[in-house]
Amino acid sequence: MSADKRYVIVGATGAVGQEVLAILEQRQHPTEGIRLLASARSAGTMLEYRGQTLEIEELRPDSFRPGEVALFSAGAAVSWEFARTAVEAGATVIDNSSAYRMDSDVPLVIPEINGAQVKRIGRPSVIASPDCSTIILLMGVNPLRAAFGIERMVVSTYQAASGAGAAAMRELQSQTSAVLSGDDPVPEVFREPCAFNVFSHDARVDEATGRNVEEQMVIDEARKIWGDHLIRLSVTCVRVPVMRAQAESVNVTLDEPATEAEVREELAAAPGIRIIDDRVGNDFPSSLKASGEDDVLVGRIRPDETQEWVVRPKVRAFWGFDLFVCGDQLRKGAALNALQIADLL
Repeated sequence: MSADKRYVIVGATGAVGQEVLAILEQRQHPTEGIRLLASARSAGTMLEYRGQTLEIEELRPDSFRPGEVALFSAGAAVSWEFARTAVEAGATVIDNSSAYRMDSDVPLVIPEINGAQVKRIGRPSVIASPDCSTIILLMGVNPLRAAFGIERMVVSTYQAASGAGAAAMRELQSQTSAVLSGDDPVPEVFREPCAFNVFSHDARVDEATGRNVEEQMVIDEARKIWGDHLIRLSVTCVRVPVMRAQAESVNVTLDEPATEAEVREELAAAPGIRIIDDRVGNDFPSSLKASGEDDVLVGRIRPDETQEWVVRPKVRAFWGFDLFVCGDQLRKGAALNALQIADLL
């Protein structure tokens, strides 16, 4: 990243905005190359950055300047209101919300998978970063799709509170303290208590399909990113009482059979993936191991023997495999993915 890259962070006080700022600090990006925007009630707040302080400005239609990269992490309503205005002012918008993900004119990008779309952009525009569940899922299975093709996937997500923002993280903390003190947890952000509970993702459910918005989003986004509208996906999304980093159980059906060794080889060679798969030591990916990490962790790699297999000389090749995937949804699932997109501009 060039030292003169100018960023404006929209939603600087939120969980993702804070993570963007933390990554830029790790990269030692110069203070003068960053501006922070948020709602009027946060304007004037000072945030520490590299031993200095940055003042949050109020987000307004005239907040954007030519040549800036505007990282939006303030929700769909804010993106709908201000993203196009930013582009008109000459800024390139990288949007972490759901606002433009399914817009046919907007690239939906995971750099390791379809980053070439960014390189074809020749003028300021909107680029969408996928939902965290989609990013973590596709990072974990895309090497298999590239090598063997994927016909079908069954996915169960175990999503942390941080996926719903800073307020949800505070709610998990306060509810945990309440329960341990003998009090009843009072849900405000979520519909059910999140402390000591596992419950269906509380996105709106389609009465006709039975899928909630989060589950449908993963299906739609995966098909758009891969450019494959025939792939079959079955997704179930749940919340778990974890602060950050989510896990996903994945069962894949390949287009071509592969041996376990071949699957492991493809995963090991893929950028952005780290394999943790120690059967003897019972050491596998977990939310805590993934927290704060850039890589997506993959483990529990094993053939699905309920699906068909074929015999090769001395080995069996399988059409189906099971994986357990963990990733930090604030980092690779949001802030880091957006900054990686900016790296490609």
